[in-house]
Amino acid sequence: MFRVLLISAFLFATLRCYNTHEPRIPTDYLWLQRAFPYQNVPSDAYYESVAWTRQAAARGGASLDWQTVGPNNVSGRITDVAMHASDQQTVYAASASGGVWKSTNAGQTWAPISDALPSLSIGDIAIDPSDKNTIYCGTGETNGGGGSVTYDGRGVFKTTDGGSSWQAAGLENTGSIGRIAVDPQHPNRVFVAAMGSLFSNNPERGVFRSNDGGASWEQNLFVNDSVGAIDLAIHPQNPDTLFAVTWERIRRPNKRMYGGQGSAVWRSTDGGDSWTKLAGGLPSGPNVGRMGIDIAPSEPNVIYLTVANTNGGFAGVYKSSNHGDSWALVPQNGDPGYSSFGWWFGQIRVHPDNANHVFNLGVGWKESSNSGASWSEVSDYLHADYHAFYIHPANPSFQVVGNDGGVYISTNGGGSWQHRPFPITQFYTCEIDFQAPTRYSGGAQDNGTQASFDFGPDDWTSIYGGDGFVTLVNPLDNTIYYAESQYGGFGGSNGASAPTSSRYNWNTPYIFDPNNPSILYFGAEKLFKSTNGGLSWTALSGDLSNGSGGSGGVVYGTITAIAASGIDSDVLWAGTDDGNVWTTSNGGANWTKVSATLPKRWVTRLVADLSDPQTAYVCFSGFRHHENIAHIYKTTDQGQTWTDISGNLPDVPVNDLIIDPLDTSTLYIATDAGIFTTSDGCDTWISANAGLPLVPVLDLTFHAPTRKLLAATYGRSMYTTQLPLPSATTNPSVLNELQISPNPVSDQCLVEFTLNSRQTVELAWYNAAGVLVKTVNYGLLPAGKQRLEQDLRNFSPGIYFCRVRAGGKTAVEKVLKLNV
Repeated sequence: MFRVLLISAFLFATLRCYNTHEPRIPTDYLWLQRAFPYQNVPSDAYYESVAWTRQAAARGGASLDWQTVGPNNVSGRITDVAMHASDQQTVYAASASGGVWKSTNAGQTWAPISDALPSLSIGDIAIDPSDKNTIYCGTGETNGGGGSVTYDGRGVFKTTDGGSSWQAAGLENTGSIGRIAVDPQHPNRVFVAAMGSLFSNNPERGVFRSNDGGASWEQNLFVNDSVGAIDLAIHPQNPDTLFAVTWERIRRPNKRMYGGQGSAVWRSTDGGDSWTKLAGGLPSGPNVGRMGIDIAPSEPNVIYLTVANTNGGFAGVYKSSNHGDSWALVPQNGDPGYSSFGWWFGQIRVHPDNANHVFNLGVGWKESSNSGASWSEVSDYLHADYHAFYIHPANPSFQVVGNDGGVYISTNGGGSWQHRPFPITQFYTCEIDFQAPTRYSGGAQDNGTQASFDFGPDDWTSIYGGDGFVTLVNPLDNTIYYAESQYGGFGGSNGASAPTSSRYNWNTPYIFDPNNPSILYFGAEKLFKSTNGGLSWTALSGDLSNGSGGSGGVVYGTITAIAASGIDSDVLWAGTDDGNVWTTSNGGANWTKVSATLPKRWVTRLVADLSDPQTAYVCFSGFRHHENIAHIYKTTDQGQTWTDISGNLPDVPVNDLIIDPLDTSTLYIATDAGIFTTSDGCDTWISANAGLPLVPVLDLTFHAPTRKLLAATYGRSMYTTQLPLPSATTNPSVLNELQISPNPVSDQCLVEFTLNSRQTVELAWYNAAGVLVKTVNYGLLPAGKQRLEQDLRNFSPGIYFCRVRAGGKTAVEKVLKLNV
């Protein structure tokens, strides 16, 4: 334990950490990756892939059993929290991309209840005031940063048994849902505020009403196809009166408009049959951005509105004391919590017992006890970016708040707060400490770089700030550790820093040389190499992209994938966000572009073969858009030709690929629709998702000595599974009794096994990274006991695998090589 604590302290002291209190403006990175080179993401194709995955799993998948490894003490973005007025123990929380979670003990423990839904991106949840077990769930996050992998939701779902089962309730084309309100007197009357698709115009937006509990819907308020409804407030005593907030929002690769003439407040006094646009002192015009509304439960004639400008700046809190007939900007003393991106929040709440006690949610959160005339901090820093807040009306001392760090609960009216997390972290990457394979780490949206140090899923630690991305641990010396924040914010425990360059991707790639972790490769618009652990860098290429570009804070024209051959150190690969793939055979002196016949899509991963420097794999994001393209290709001639190996895979982005070193025909891939594997030459891919929630998997890491596979999910933290030995391993009718002695070995060893018949024998040695180190072909050997001498004096110290093949079957033994 002392060693673990020493390592932790070392990392904290030496890594260049960013201030995690600073706001991190959400970007369009995930959307752009999937949309390139077009301007839309076909969500229908994604959900067809999800359906295909569920059907494939039902037919029987790979015999993997995924188990969560946390972090359980780190959470992720919450979009809504809800409780029923009659129940002080049951809490529901909606997450941005991890589904709906339920606690039956006031937040002490949580369980997911919506994993059967096609979309785990949740915009809002609402409980029927007359029945605590009837809940409506609106899918599709409305927050404008595109942080839920940017897929539209699939409408509204309903449960009548507290989440044990769900039924589709329509509105599947509404894209994202900002608020659901259930009539407290007529529970079959339900209202939905729909924002529509995030990155395209569509008419399925505005306010919808159902008079039959979600069986059918009618659109009651529609402005135009770029104006959606973001918030609703229903009068608690006269539910025929309700208020809706509309928001004009246009998001494109080269344009972002978060406000306009369509941003307004509307009122209906006839249960939604007709709506009137309110004025009477309210802001109007092209500079009005996102707004949020709430009615004071104790005095329903009092209504509050929080307003942001189109550019995201705070524009003020407005108050009406006459049911919305007239409004006044509240004179204020102090900032009520917004930073520069108010389109990410838009939430205001009123205390159930005091119409003058108001809470405004932003990067931080503020409260006012005098109707907004002055503001003060609600609490000490919990986490940035607040999206949900609930005060229980029967016990106002019990309060629940949700932000980008999860759920926090107070039992003393806000005097103190306890973090009540559950595993919904949005991980971009994952890493296994080679020397201590129970230690995991990875970079996460909103939560920096997180690491576990042998203490299990309940005790992860933040070791690097900002949004977190690539994390690497030196396999020979785990006190040398690298982490990264957005746009190349790279640092190492050894003092390493990023090379100086013009452009860095939001998720900037860097890798170890497979045979020497002191050598690193780093991708900006150029490829850089370091031979001293990242302390200094040399450019190996010019600009490998098509040139600079990007918008909305996202940089285009960068390297997004790097691979280095473990067989020939001069063979390198690089891929870019604008569809280029390059390779070099002389360590970077000359580069050849080899992507002419490949799809023009964002390159997500390049993987060098473990035994042949001419062989490599490339993975792509994006969708087909009616083109005859695939998401995985293989070359055996260093890019001169490429073969589509997607087989029966659906049209879904592929984010990573792992080769099984013991059977290189077996591949595992991470996709937006889960994990798949193949072992038949890539003709047939099967589901490998048993125990894994159906969320995008963005990264995989394989630890060869223990055959542990680690998955980084975007919305449900990390999972691990034990890979089985290849199906052909050790058939006693051909090959048995494999033994290696001595083991550990310092110079030479003896490989012994028995052949039950005359067979052709091949013996191969792999290092712990799975790279082929040596192959010996013995040809035909007679039946009986075999004794093969092996010289390992040129092997570096470490773990190796000896693989013996005979008659199409395989036996494997692990060997520890010592210093000679």
